Amino acid sequence: MIVTLTPNPSIDRAVLIDALRRGEVHRATGGRIDPGGKGVNVSRALAAQGADTVAVLPSGGPEGHLLDELLDSAGVAHASVPVTGTVRMNISVLEPDGTTTKLNEPGPTLSEAEVAALLDMTLERSSSAGWVVGCGSMPPGAPTDLYAVLVRRVRERGGRVAIDSSGASFSAAVAATPNLIKPNHEELAELVGHDLPTLRDVRDAARELVGGGIEVVAVSLGGDGALVITADVCAHAIAPISAPLSTVGAGDCMLAGLLYGLSTGHEPADALVTGVTWGSAAVTLPGSRVPSPADLAGIRAELTLDPDLSRTIR
Repeated sequence: MIVTLTPNPSIDRAVLIDALRRGEVHRATGGRIDPGGKGVNVSRALAAQGADTVAVLPSGGPEGHLLDELLDSAGVAHASVPVTGTVRMNISVLEPDGTTTKLNEPGPTLSEAEVAALLDMTLERSSSAGWVVGCGSMPPGAPTDLYAVLVRRVRERGGRVAIDSSGASFSAAVAATPNLIKPNHEELAELVGHDLPTLRDVRDAARELVGGGIEVVAVSLGGDGALVITADVCAHAIAPISAPLSTVGAGDCMLAGLLYGLSTGHEPADALVTGVTWGSAAVTLPGSRVPSPADLAGIRAELTLDPDLSRTIR
């Protein structure tokens, strides 16, 4: 069982157009709507592959009702905490070459009681979980240390916790030493306070975090694949995609695959292959759709246990 906490979920609307031209009227060539938010996407990806998962999230307003309905339709088990605000709606504008322009709303303002209810629900649902995952941005009103509190409370009970976020909430969570973190390239650079132009720079920054008590650091690098770093391992995996459709949610699918691999007894390097396979498959799909088993069939991830660390990241 993998339990996800998404403090700021969304309805994700993807709109397909021929080309984005600022200030002009566009006629969409297609579109779709999906439940969204990083943790929700992780649970969606896991459920699509038949894994046990529960998504914990706040739900309020008309969009909250729609979010619950979409999760039910997708077969994703979820525990919704009622809130007075309205769940946000995010819009992604997709162009034929895979270029994605995102418009994200801030989300509802949560009260102190609503934040406490989210944490309590997460802990209640994760009493026997293999992993608890805190994902995504903070909504207005949520404290910066929300994920840090989650890390401490899960680890006090002997559980394993992973965090995928950014900014101040991510820094606070890292200081609480989760078992695993999954920043992207830019988020890791922000966390350590300097640019990371090469794989060696990424490896060195990740090893500092491992030295501080984090067991696994997985860094998604977009078209350059991903690295996983532990005290003993530095592995790189990549699955080139020739015709990308959308990058929305790809990093979340990568995290889902990585955690699925770890949960099923694989070593971090092999789990990374699963993660990169799931994430790359997501790039071939429209909007924030998550891959089914059939979508994984044509994806071949290449694993390198001794990567060329001088390689520059695009």
